[in-house]
Amino acid sequence: MPKKKKVRKVYDALIEGAYLGLSDKKLHDYVFEQCPKASSKKIVRASLLALSDPEVQDRNVLNVIYALAIKHRLDGGPDSDEDEE
Repeated sequence: MPKKKKVRKVYDALIEGAYLGLSDKKLHDYVFEQCPKASSKKIVRASLLALSDPEVQDRNVLNVIYALAIKHRLDGGPDSDEDEE
């Protein structure tokens, strides 16, 4: 489980949305509805935490989260916060 509060909120939204059957753009939009200040960097961090969480065992959920993480990692779009940290 994520320790930082902001990443934890993104993590929770990501997991919830993936378990609801959302993927790609719909999952992205769901996460940003729940966490309007989320960034690509936080989504990638939350995704990696979800992928390493032993409690998340649904293969489809893991695949959806993995795909979103890769998209955000490679994209680094306008909501990225490369200067943060």
